[in-house]
Amino acid sequence: MTNIHSTSIDTLFKTILNLETVDDCYMYFEDLCTVKELQDMAQRLETAMLLDNGENYQTISEKVGISTATIGRVSKCLKYGSGGYRKAIDKLKSEESDK
Repeated sequence: MTNIHSTSIDTLFKTILNLETVDDCYMYFEDLCTVKELQDMAQRLETAMLLDNGENYQTISEKVGISTATIGRVSKCLKYGSGGYRKAIDKLKSEESDK
């Protein structure tokens, strides 16, 4: 993967980590991103979660409304990426099982 590390990206991530509620995130991300960018990110995460649950590309494409090419890119990141999807999915599963 490309090294994207920079001071400005560190600052971006720190501001995200400082948000405390889902409402805070909505307010911040609505200012930071376009609606399409937010929808695309949400679709990619949903796709990663469905892949992790063993769903096939066709089912995911129909359910999420995403191209099979994008599903392939998400799958590649899930399997061979830096581990971000895996960490996020595992943490979400852990939080849900704690309820």
